[in-house]
Amino acid sequence: MEDVFKLKQFDVRQDKCAMKVNTDGLILGAWSDISGKKRSLDIGAGTGIIALMLAQRNLKLESHAIEVDDQAFEQCTQNIRNSPFSDRLTCIHDSIQSYAADAQLKYDLIVSNPPFFSGGTFSLNENKANVRHTIKLSHVDLLRAVKNLLNDNGHFDVILPYLEGLRFIEMASMYDLGCVRIVEVRPRAEKNIERLLIRFEKKYDGLAQTESLVIHKSDQVNDYTNEMIAMTREFYLFME
Repeated sequence: MEDVFKLKQFDVRQDKCAMKVNTDGLILGAWSDISGKKRSLDIGAGTGIIALMLAQRNLKLESHAIEVDDQAFEQCTQNIRNSPFSDRLTCIHDSIQSYAADAQLKYDLIVSNPPFFSGGTFSLNENKANVRHTIKLSHVDLLRAVKNLLNDNGHFDVILPYLEGLRFIEMASMYDLGCVRIVEVRPRAEKNIERLLIRFEKKYDGLAQTESLVIHKSDQVNDYTNEMIAMTREFYLFME
């Protein structure tokens, strides 16, 4: 049986990827500001879904995805090849540390749904552990790469769990990246904040705009809030 996540304009095969399509990636790809952008980079692309979403939203965007894992790179390349945006997408098989050290290109948009556990018990599935824990990509390495690859007028969008996100904001300041926008994401209105969507820029005044996003109205799987529907309706098959 094929493991395929179907969206309105493209399908995402994910049988070879340790981390499947998830809500974090979908809301990051839908939220990230692509207006006026010419070239984007998705760091740790996995299936390639975020790069594909950005390409769908901006028809003039040249979208790059970078993935170090062999099987994930193969799957990302396959998904790009089968998409309507294949002429504007490229998957790069490399670590971001190596790529950032040698790259001649600069990007006006960088996105990442990065590893977020810095400790704890590792998964018995090695590939999944590499994705969820900061083993192959530390947050320091990620920030160094972004500082090197981001245009002076560009921005970097990332999604992280709440506490990791707050630490990441503090750490980013050491790499001349200032937080300009935060969206506090709750699964339901009465629940605690679980995720932070965070935007960084090199030029900032130190004042971050803070907003909120509630995903579900109830504990029913497809009972989404109006805000979530408006954000993702161009992608989810069942949202109109």
